[in-house]
Amino acid sequence: MKPLYSLLVIVLFLSCKEIQPLEVSMREDVTLLASDSLHGRQTGTSYEILAADYIAERFKNLGLEPKGTNGYFQEFSFKDKSDPHGNVNYVNKSDDSTITGTNVIGYLNNKAENTIVIGAHYDHLGMGIEGSLYRGETPQIHNGADDNASGVAVMLNIIKDLKNVNTANNYLFIAFSGEEMGLLGSNYYVKNPTIDLKKVDYMLNMDMVGRLNNEKAIAVHGVGTSPIFKQVLFANKGELNLTEHESGVGPSDHTSFYLMDIPVLHFFTGQHEDYHKPSDDSDKLNYDGMETITQFILSIITELNDDGKIAFRKTKNESQEVPAFKVTLGVVPDYLFNGKGMRIDGVSEDKPAQKAGMQKGDIVVKMGDYEITDMMSYMKSLGKFEKGNTTKVTIKRNEETLVLDVTF
Repeated sequence: MKPLYSLLVIVLFLSCKEIQPLEVSMREDVTLLASDSLHGRQTGTSYEILAADYIAERFKNLGLEPKGTNGYFQEFSFKDKSDPHGNVNYVNKSDDSTITGTNVIGYLNNKAENTIVIGAHYDHLGMGIEGSLYRGETPQIHNGADDNASGVAVMLNIIKDLKNVNTANNYLFIAFSGEEMGLLGSNYYVKNPTIDLKKVDYMLNMDMVGRLNNEKAIAVHGVGTSPIFKQVLFANKGELNLTEHESGVGPSDHTSFYLMDIPVLHFFTGQHEDYHKPSDDSDKLNYDGMETITQFILSIITELNDDGKIAFRKTKNESQEVPAFKVTLGVVPDYLFNGKGMRIDGVSEDKPAQKAGMQKGDIVVKMGDYEITDMMSYMKSLGKFEKGNTTKVTIKRNEETLVLDVTF
């Protein structure tokens, strides 16, 4: 049975906006999707269905055609989710042990030859399923405002601005389910597409785009998946500071499309201390920054519209190069940092970094005898240490250089 209160919240919101649907703001979309009434939008729950209903209604109000297998919806049921791009076991909805997720799919049909896919997952961690970094004893709602109500809101904002312009392509918009359980919704879609994937020009994915910082830094993954992407990104970045990653493989839904030989770009404003915790709430998002990202993506679409179907290129899987290590500093790295070293974006309680006196904003430049120039050298250096080892770590804090003793 659907939770009555949650349903009333959505019905009332939609009825208020039905006359002028284009005026729904990104803040309103995020506030509703990341509200306590949706209990964290866990895949397969009635709360996720409420979120799916809301997104479908937004698609309808924005003038998109239904492009699922049941109106705007595409259901998929599964049991084994251990290998989403290999042997995930999609099954018929048959018994209580089956989980059913729901993709929400809308189509802007310009009767063009090719289609651009624009996607964002809308599921999250519910009350704290596997993947949660919350360590409290009492379960709490994981609202997932940045992860990934922010991406859904930007996607909806793009629809509004794309209508009646840039008609050289069709546009398929997908709100994916099951991402947090292993990219399940996007994996299912590319294996059961509702359009001809051979007609897909490229795919754009937004996952955690709600925290654009003062440096206007944004990571773009998949830059190497088409030869034209680098120049297009550079030409349209404006005041944004881009951190480019070549690989089309990563922990979000663009990966599913890359593995089908489709060029992809994935946009990401960085990890933070609220990641996968109950504190990822709507009041912490940078909505002006989300508008900046919307316009950046629209400018990319506009420039590529005149180029016909773009070329695909395979990339090296950067995730396979990550070295194994047995220890951790207990920090959140700043993945958008472009300088020399590894800048710390957050410090975990009672971990080696905090015990040594490290702070957010510190830049690690040396661990023991190993120079730290970037994320990869940082991870490689961690691989040199064992639990119980003590070493000296050199950091830069503002204009000061400090040497701290760290015990793993």
